[in-house]
Amino acid sequence: MEVIQSFTIDHTRLKPGIYLSRDDKRFRTFDLRITEPNKEPAVAPAAMHSIEHLMATWFRNSQVKDDVVYVGPMGCMTGMYIVMTGDYNVLDMRELTIQCLEWILTQDEVPATTPETCGNYLLHDLPMCKWECKRYLQRLQNDFHCEYNQLEVRLADGKVFADA
Repeated sequence: MEVIQSFTIDHTRLKPGIYLSRDDKRFRTFDLRITEPNKEPAVAPAAMHSIEHLMATWFRNSQVKDDVVYVGPMGCMTGMYIVMTGDYNVLDMRELTIQCLEWILTQDEVPATTPETCGNYLLHDLPMCKWECKRYLQRLQNDFHCEYNQLEVRLADGKVFADA
């Protein structure tokens, strides 16, 4: 079995930023890394859930809405995935994300937080969502990271998997 490409990223050297993690077929997957993995606390689930609702709402109503395929949280709770069609790069995604974060900071409520519109409508935290978004916005504006540090992964059968 092949190693998943994202498991070849050295998470001990990964900084908050925006990374192009996959560019295949018609889709580009961007990792919006909000926190520094394994060095900072992950985003709290309720705050991440609110970030998801707000980012999805903004991106699906923005000038790129026709190219948005998916907006959702990473399982490790250190960031968000955004899957796009089109020829976007990390600098394009940086500008879009900055616009999105600025919009989130002006919001007074999280959309779709009723039992009818959300599978876990009580799991939201707008104040912590805004705190995380403000910190991430400052990072994107002042210390932008977008280059992965790769690992070489050796499988049990001796095969080496590395992806640059």
